[in-house]
Formats: sequence, C-alpha cells, structure tokens
Amino acid sequence: MHARCRLKDEWVTMLLEATGILTIMGALHFGVRAAIRRGFRIPNQDHQTTPDKYGLPARDVTIDTANGKQLFGWLITVSSGLPAPTILVMHGWRANAALMLSAVRSLHQAGYALLLIDARCHGRSEDDQFSSMPRFAEDVEHAMDWLARQPEIDPRRIVLLGHSVGAGAVLMVSARRHGIAAVVSVSAFAHPKEVMLRLLSRQHLPYMPFGWYVIQQVQRLIGYRFDDIAPEHTIKLGDCPVLLAHGIKDEVVPFADAQRLLTAGLKANRPVQLLALEGDHELSNALLQHEATLLDFLSRACGTETTAPQYPGKKRLSDPCH
Repeated sequence: MHARCRLKDEWVTMLLEATGILTIMGALHFGVRAAIRRGFRIPNQDHQTTPDKYGLPARDVTIDTANGKQLFGWLITVSSGLPAPTILVMHGWRANAALMLSAVRSLHQAGYALLLIDARCHGRSEDDQFSSMPRFAEDVEHAMDWLARQPEIDPRRIVLLGHSVGAGAVLMVSARRHGIAAVVSVSAFAHPKEVMLRLLSRQHLPYMPFGWYVIQQVQRLIGYRFDDIAPEHTIKLGDCPVLLAHGIKDEVVPFADAQRLLTAGLKANRPVQLLALEGDHELSNALLQHEATLLDFLSRACGTETTAPQYPGKKRLSDPCH
C-alpha cells in the first residue's frame, strides 16, 4: 500500500515537473517570438535633410505597397522631355531615403531620373507589423511597378540600387523579375544566417540551442528560408548586369562577402563586376570617388532601347515558405 502511494506521489511529482518545464518552455517560446517581432519593428527615423538642399527638383509621391500600406518617396525627374532612364534607390536597415541623397545626387546630373523610397516602418512610410529584407523587396517591386507607369520614365531602363539590407532586397527582386536594366548592390551581405550569427556572437549567446532556435523563429516570422533569400543564392538567378560596390574596411559586412557574391554570380554566368572601395559600410563619399566607374556601368546597362536579356528557361526565386 505504501509502495503504491509512493509510486503515485512520484508520478504526481513527475507530472508537476513536466508541466512546469512545459510552462517555462512555452513562456520562453512566446517570449522569444515576441522579442524577435519587436526586434524587427523599426522606430521611424525622420529625414534629416531633403532633396532641395542638394538642388534636386523632387516631388513627394505616395506608392501603394503590400498589406494595404503606403510608401513615401521622392521622384526626381530630368528635363529632357523624353522618357528617362531611372534609378530606384532603396536604403538600408534603420535608415531612410534622405540618407541616400548624397550618394546618388551626381547620377541626376548625369541624366538619370531618381526615385528614392522609404521602406515600410522607415522614414515617412507607413508602419507595419515588422520589417524584413523580403518586405524591403516587396516595397521595391511595388515602387518599380508604379515607376513604370509614369510618363516621364522609360520602363525599359529602370536600375535598382540598394544599400546593405536594401542591396539584398534589390538582388532578391532581380532574381524573380525580368526587364530590370541593372542592379547596383552596395555593401550587401552574402547570407542572412551569418548576419544573425554575428549578432548572436556579440551578445555572447551560443548557437545551440539558443541561436538555432532564434534563426528558426526568424525564418518563420518573415516567411522565407534564409537559404532561399541569401544574396549568394539570388545573384545566381537574375539575368541583368550587377555592380557590387563594397568597402574593403567594412566591419559590419566583411569584404569577403562581396567576393563570394562575385564568385557566385560569375559561376552562374551572370554579368557581375566588383568595385572595391576605400571605405567602410557607409559608402556615400567612397562611391562618389568612383563615379566614373559607376556611370560607365550604368551607361552600358541603359545605353540601349532594348529590354534586359530574357532567359525563359532560367530558374526564378522560389515562393515564400509557409
């Protein structure tokens, strides 16, 4: 009898312990997911400058994007009277369109129209539940479609230029859209998992089990596997020429990432070139110092009235995972 009571007590104790562990794990699970979602929400940083301060004739525009949200942008046209080649500019993480003005102002002087947009949750664009590189890409695609409908823009000569996360986003767009004239990728990382691992390492958090779990939850949140959206993967899928610009002193994204992207693109027979800059992750001034190389690349990409080459048999970027 006593043995049966002891056995019953042990089972009750084990059940309570198991319940306690599951409760703690559940709390950690929802706590981590909530923390990740908070981390992917960006407090809007307002513009610290305007196109007027650079002598650029801009007008404010509003562009519909995914989830019923709206993007803010500046459209800066040229006065040639003909549909102009245009550069669509996407900033990086926790940045905004104003921070890209100094890097691209000379392109307008060279005859290119510009569209600078704020991604959702950034600058003056509307907020959303969270931000991510795939959502940057969604915003670029909606802005590209809007841009192609404007009478002063040549829809066959639209170039995508992005910085950091924005660079990953424009490479992602070029992997699933034909008809893009060219891509200029500035300070792009090779793989988002490595970015996450570097962030976890700075917090002295081990990969197993914490880092692995966080990465799984981030992929679930954004709706894509990192391997599918990694720039070293998407650069293989597009067909337009790509200029990779990267600072050799970049401590945020190592220069080796740009070399990996170059290798991946060339192995896939994509026209890719690498421009090594004397600078770090923020490259506005360094990019201007190599203006001749950038303009030569753009001239070769946009100097014809024909659309970008079509390769119907080439695999495109896969759909979001569910």
